[in-house]
Amino acid sequence: MHVLLTAGPTYEPLDPVRFIGNHSTGKMGYALAETFAAAGATVSLISGPTKLPDPAHPAIRTTRVQTAAEMYRAAEAEAARADVWVFAAAVADYRPAEVAEQKIKKSGDTLTLELVKNVDIAFELGKTKRPEQFSVGFALETENEQAHALSKLHRKNFDLVVLNSLRDAGAGFGHDTNQITLLAADGSVTRFELKLKSAVAHDIVGAVLARLPHSHA
Repeated sequence: MHVLLTAGPTYEPLDPVRFIGNHSTGKMGYALAETFAAAGATVSLISGPTKLPDPAHPAIRTTRVQTAAEMYRAAEAEAARADVWVFAAAVADYRPAEVAEQKIKKSGDTLTLELVKNVDIAFELGKTKRPEQFSVGFALETENEQAHALSKLHRKNFDLVVLNSLRDAGAGFGHDTNQITLLAADGSVTRFELKLKSAVAHDIVGAVLARLPHSHA
């Protein structure tokens, strides 16, 4: 079984020293890569900028990228031959319309930036998904969590969505723990208690393997 897995944030440059990014650490995605590899899969891990070392497991091949555009190109190159797609990265929705060649100097009391939309990696690849491929998305929400996650599941052709609520203490970015709800395309909803991200990874991988055709499991 071959797994394509995106992890971490993306950094969208503003000038040579500044970027727009987010607080994703990559811990959840890396834990998933390790857990899939331990279950016998080969993993193509496409990682945005993180402080984490490349996973040591020989079945994990790590590709480092910075921007959403780079992550999309790397994921697109792997997507057709992967059995399972896991979109665990926190990809920036927007990027600066222009990247200054020199550091932007301070002038005046305000600075106005024009942002343009980034490619939606999961949405674009979802259009190409074959019936035998299994796609997993992540939804980090702050309100109407389940409704937003289900909308994402249908719009991006996911088979399973991992929902995190920022209203749950100990969940989301920057924590070693996470609390998830799994929403499946078949309508099932499974809520887990707060756990270490390594344990959460086992829950997610178990849910994926249980839903795969037996030729992969």
